[in-house]
Amino acid sequence: MTAQTTHPAVWFITGVSSGFGRSLAETVLARGDKVVGTVRNDAQIAPFESLAPGRAYGVLLDVTDTASVPRAVEQALSRAGAIDVLVNNAGYGLFGALEEVSDTEARQLFDTNVFGTVSVIRAVLPYFRERKRGHIVNFSSVAGVMGIAGCSFYCASKHAIEGLSESLSRELKPFGIHVTIVEPGGFRTNFAGGSLKWSEVESPAYADTVGKMRQMMSGYHGTQAGDPAKAAAAVVRAVSAENPPLRLPLGPDAVDVVRKKLASVQDNLEAWLDVSSSTDFDR
Repeated sequence: MTAQTTHPAVWFITGVSSGFGRSLAETVLARGDKVVGTVRNDAQIAPFESLAPGRAYGVLLDVTDTASVPRAVEQALSRAGAIDVLVNNAGYGLFGALEEVSDTEARQLFDTNVFGTVSVIRAVLPYFRERKRGHIVNFSSVAGVMGIAGCSFYCASKHAIEGLSESLSRELKPFGIHVTIVEPGGFRTNFAGGSLKWSEVESPAYADTVGKMRQMMSGYHGTQAGDPAKAAAAVVRAVSAENPPLRLPLGPDAVDVVRKKLASVQDNLEAWLDVSSSTDFDR
């Protein structure tokens, strides 16, 4: 395969203090690349930069602070000299039935998972377009492929990333810029631990659905089958490919979800084909 990204490359990764962001940063640093990683507080900068002095750069950024995003990108370019790959990893999970989640909780989720991603992309795109190359990696989830009872707003945020990224890939193709959507299944990150939030309201009406999800998730953290280091290696392989994938499901469980979703859509289409095809004007 012919690499589309130069090596050594400069990666700009949001959310490198833990989880996929940290694993990916460690993987690309180990191969000799540079990483500009965003963190949420000053105390996290020095530990991150100590991973590879002179090649790891910590930048303070809250992706929901729209005004600070361009400054963080400028700082990245000044310190690392370039950005070849942008990875939008920062985000969190919010679980609870639609009725249980407040407007404030839902908006905070979208401000981070969706509009935070948009802000970072907007800040980097002029630079990528001028160079006529670059690669944007947006972290979605199996929750961006199939709706799951108990996390409707989280699924909605990841479905938004899916649609945004697919459209973006078509908008940017003439500029030589690639877009890849990463769709992980269950991995042993902090997603089901400290990064997971539940709605403040818990309704007994959903005890048999969302309640069961609450019980399942309480023992899920630390038991996931997925290895974040292997996920990071898979992302590097995709970014380095001659023809990078638009979508990259990660984990056998993610592959299974995608297959079930495709089969479900096909079955639904065929069952209602006569009705779906009956809406044109009579000729």
